Amino acid sequence: MAGAAPSFLDRQRAARPWVDHLVRAGRRYQQQQGNHYAAGITFFTILAIVPILMVAFAVVGFVLAGRPEVLTEIQDQVSTSMPGGLGDTVNDLIDSAISSRAGVGVVGFLGATYAGLAWMANLRDALTAMWEHTRKEHGLVVTKLRDFVKLVGLGLALIVTFGLSALSNGPVAQRVVEWLGVENALAGGVLLRITSVVVALLATWGLLTWVIARLPREPVTLRSAMRAAFAAAIVFELFRQVGAIYLNAVSQGPAGVAFGPIIGLLVFSNLAARLVLFATAWAATARENVEQAFVPPPDSAVIQPRVQVREGVSVKEAVILTGAGALAAIGLAGLWRRRAQ
Repeated sequence: MAGAAPSFLDRQRAARPWVDHLVRAGRRYQQQQGNHYAAGITFFTILAIVPILMVAFAVVGFVLAGRPEVLTEIQDQVSTSMPGGLGDTVNDLIDSAISSRAGVGVVGFLGATYAGLAWMANLRDALTAMWEHTRKEHGLVVTKLRDFVKLVGLGLALIVTFGLSALSNGPVAQRVVEWLGVENALAGGVLLRITSVVVALLATWGLLTWVIARLPREPVTLRSAMRAAFAAAIVFELFRQVGAIYLNAVSQGPAGVAFGPIIGLLVFSNLAARLVLFATAWAATARENVEQAFVPPPDSAVIQPRVQVREGVSVKEAVILTGAGALAAIGLAGLWRRRAQ
């Protein structure tokens, strides 16, 4: 009997390698519970916001404490821009934050460290799962120290990435355009826009390459991570542009001002986590990695002898056998008498 005809998806996978790679990556993402890991990363991202803001407020408090003229100007702006006694209330909060800046900073730093380590542990476990690597136990202290080092490294990488993006959109890029003498031409604006997008794309590409290749708990191939990170960087830039449009749209009303940023951050964090994990699954299912993947040996065979226990004769069988024996005895006795006569 002839086999069933291949489906449309099977034909596309055979004809187009990128479709086959996409299917392999999707299956890896689903098999390794990518959505669950993304939800955990999103949770710890939101959890870390409050202590990070506390640290930021403490830093601002130290800066304002040394610049009383700036503090006075800010409080004057608050008093004139807010109606009624709300300005005085906000100014009292500012004074309270400045006076307790040391305690707020310490508590915020401890909270940010705890939430950051939990976030990093979840992220590294998720990336390791996408690569299907077996996690080696190194002890709690060693694991947390390594997570802390990776967290600091990621923080520095984020600072560099955001710094490059800010420079490409800030006065440095504008001065380059002015130096070229095209600041008043249409080409100047187009050149500035293209430069900012390219610089942001390259910075995001480097950041995602480092995340995909260096954050897993076991070493992975860099070439596959670079290809996957480049595709993810393009999608990430599209997400960022859409996110900017979303924030501008929801900031028009009072409800949008109150809840729009946190909802946008929640959605953006989850989509970014899914994107990074899917890109990691894409890198892990590249042809060179699939061919070198470790195939575990089959389970050892277990020989279990089958023992059949014969039960005793039932009552019915005993009656039948007794009757048959009696009939046989009677027959033999009659035959014996005939021979004797």
